[in-house]
Amino acid sequence: MRNILAIFQKEFKSYFNSPIAYIFIITFILFSSWLFFRTFFLIGQAHMRPLFGILPWLFLILAPAITMRAWAEEKKLGTMEILMTLPIKDYEVVLGKFFSSVLFMITAVFLTFPLPLTVYVLGNPDTGTIIGGYLGACLMGGAYLAIGLFISSLTKNQIVAFIVSIVTCFALLVIGEDFVLMSTPNMLAPIFTYLGLGTHFESISRGVIDSRDLIYYFSVIGFFLFLNILTIESRKWK
Repeated sequence: MRNILAIFQKEFKSYFNSPIAYIFIITFILFSSWLFFRTFFLIGQAHMRPLFGILPWLFLILAPAITMRAWAEEKKLGTMEILMTLPIKDYEVVLGKFFSSVLFMITAVFLTFPLPLTVYVLGNPDTGTIIGGYLGACLMGGAYLAIGLFISSLTKNQIVAFIVSIVTCFALLVIGEDFVLMSTPNMLAPIFTYLGLGTHFESISRGVIDSRDLIYYFSVIGFFLFLNILTIESRKWK
């Protein structure tokens, strides 16, 4: 646990050693706020659906941008070999990087708090859906980040890691959407629906905390972190 915390602190601080982190957060807040208020007053209803509806798509850019340097930069600078020779287990490094990226994303999401405050001032929203929406956002963001970390461990090029992460997350997001299911054989439709990242987010964002949705997100996160650990271990054997 001490090693995980040390890696976590090192990685989290590294995000703010560069102005890029501040640019990402400010851009995320401004863009999400603009998209939210763009439809909020037109609808005339006090709820957070305009924000939660766009978060899966905003995370497609934010999550890969956070994780693209996690392993790719270590490889490019040659510090990965040094890191792997330290008395630290592979899973500790992976978890430390993952938790730091999750906290960074949660920080960005938390800074959108003026939006629900505005909704409460102007109306009487359902608190359960707001809590569910933010919980779903954190779980979905964690899944995106786990995928991005795994992709980053496969290459030393940050741009490649960024693009491949976007494509992979996009594929898992839309696989459960209606326009995909319409052209899917009936026997595969339930599988595609369950595999869709967006399907489970929509369920939680309605305020319905289903154990199946939680198990799904934790399974996706655990699976890609496990693949990340295997990738690091295979590099050490080479």
